[in-house]
Amino acid sequence: MKFAICITSEGYNDLENRKIYRIVPDEKALLAGCLRVIDESGEDYLYPTDSFLIVEFSDEIETKLLKSIVAEAA
Repeated sequence: MKFAICITSEGYNDLENRKIYRIVPDEKALLAGCLRVIDESGEDYLYPTDSFLIVEFSDEIETKLLKSIVAEAA
């Protein structure tokens, strides 16, 4: 599982600066210079890769992040 931190949300209402977002794997999007990200709407959309900083976390932290995402959705 990969995550990214939004470093600029300018022009996008469904992103927040400095927030961690889950990335959905999408090779075609990467080739087009985009990331498929689950945004504030709860849906996955394409955004420019330069709007994000991709980060890697330990398995323990990823598990906690995913649990917090599930808890927010409930």
